[in-house]
Amino acid sequence: MDTRARRLSLAEPELAVERRRDGSMVLRSPQPLGLPERCVGDWLTRWAAATPDRVFLAERRDGAWFELPYARALDEVRRLAQGLLDQGLGPDAPLMVLSDNSVEHALIALAAMHVGVPVVPVSPAYSLSSSDHAKLRQVAELIAPGLVYADGARFAPALAALRRPVADVTVLRRRPPTTAVDEAHARVGPDTVAKVLLTSGSTGTPKGVINTQRMLTTNQQQARQVWPFVLEQPPVLVDWLPWNHTFGGNFNLHLVLANGGTFYIDGGKPVPGLIDHTLANLREVAPTMYFNVPRGFDLLLPVLEQDEALRRRFFSRCGFLLYAGAALPEHLWRRLAAMAKAERGEDVLLASSWGSTETAPLVVAVHAPVAEPGIVGLPVPGCELKLVPSAGKLEARVRGPQVTPGYWRRDDLSAAAFDDEGFYRMGDALRFADAGQPARGLVFDGRIAEDFKLRTGTWVHVGALRTRLLAAADPLVQDAVIAGHDRDEVGALLFLNPARVDGLSPTQVHDHLARALTRLNAGGGSSVRIARARVLAEPPRIALGEITDKGYLNQRAVLQHRADDVTRLYDDADADLIRPAASD
Repeated sequence: MDTRARRLSLAEPELAVERRRDGSMVLRSPQPLGLPERCVGDWLTRWAAATPDRVFLAERRDGAWFELPYARALDEVRRLAQGLLDQGLGPDAPLMVLSDNSVEHALIALAAMHVGVPVVPVSPAYSLSSSDHAKLRQVAELIAPGLVYADGARFAPALAALRRPVADVTVLRRRPPTTAVDEAHARVGPDTVAKVLLTSGSTGTPKGVINTQRMLTTNQQQARQVWPFVLEQPPVLVDWLPWNHTFGGNFNLHLVLANGGTFYIDGGKPVPGLIDHTLANLREVAPTMYFNVPRGFDLLLPVLEQDEALRRRFFSRCGFLLYAGAALPEHLWRRLAAMAKAERGEDVLLASSWGSTETAPLVVAVHAPVAEPGIVGLPVPGCELKLVPSAGKLEARVRGPQVTPGYWRRDDLSAAAFDDEGFYRMGDALRFADAGQPARGLVFDGRIAEDFKLRTGTWVHVGALRTRLLAAADPLVQDAVIAGHDRDEVGALLFLNPARVDGLSPTQVHDHLARALTRLNAGGGSSVRIARARVLAEPPRIALGEITDKGYLNQRAVLQHRADDVTRLYDDADADLIRPAASD
């Protein structure tokens, strides 16, 4: 039987542009927003009734897939919800979760949201990669949880450091649900706080981003309208993205739940060794959609190219690939697109999107074929995107029902986050892929806060330069940080790809990088030229906020924690300094 996915149903790429006298613009989708569900719990209730035996969640247990159908999931959620109510949890007494992605994590989080208890998923790194648990204690002080859930004995030191009441799921499940669960669920409304998601906190205490039920259900309604194919074929995901982040925990998990799909929890990650778990899962389960970060596609692509059986299974019903959070280098984008077309006999939708923790996260999305990487799409229905001129760029601000009302117990930060029209200040810049044809889509143009000036007063746009550097230095450089604030020249700190440099001598690596800088710099001025580079010996450290659970590099944190490397980068006598080659 042919299991290939049908041609995707997509919304028309349309855009309404309001141009203002001050040079700003407000962009909107002409498509009106449909009516979202009341709350997250209504999704589970609906599918438990309509498709009780369909698998909702699955995870590896003792090498085999443990599968939980919708009806049993609802029963578990209601029972756990009763236990949380019995423990006194409520709108002002949240549930904090210290756990990797797991069936138990999903169930207890859904139980909390089902009865109006905010759930606060915390990065496992705060518990497992820290010796003093200082950041974890800061989070607990901010959140003031009524109960803490941790999945596994390895979290015991973190729980001891918190000294907070600990959830025992056996105890929570003990009592059958009463009418109290139904009454609490009935009180849940669009303004009820569903989650508090934490920012990375690389420069101080993490902020708690309030996520209301309205934000979460609206975002999935917006996704359905730009990608209506999710209503025609229940999505099947094999996904590793962490649930303490908005990409994995809000968008991916809720996409499956909202549309009655199946979520296979991938215990792998896009790092050497753990990627093998992902590959094993993909050999057994063919997704209908696939989401990853650029680092994940970078590791997956060579294996797909070499393994015909895996490639055939992966694309057997998958016509939609989405990357987000960072730019996918052009060479990876083109290889992936070409391979997918060769395997399927037609183009896949190789898409991207843009948003933030404060926007639940979807704001703009690609929902039409694009001919080049970097395009993040057009505004989804129901939200307004304001572009404001700033330092030669267009600063993006968002207003709509998927935008946070503010930060947990930080009214000062909440007030500062919005402009006088109520638009949330994203801190990112966007630009049109084609200013003459705005409906072709928007391009991410970097973080405003990352850009800096050279001593000459020339602006350096970090995001675009970093993307060009990674393309020029392929395949040896995995990631890079751009330096040069108040200096005469732009420099770069480089993280090498261990798998690609294995077997090469230091001289070969140096020469490759020097030639890459030469290619990069051809014909450019000081703001788009990298005059010097240095290889960093240690990989980015998650405990210091240099890299997130998803593999995104934090430019500011790396520069802050590696000040000595920046000093050596600008020491012309340093033996490890890399300069552009005299000729390519």
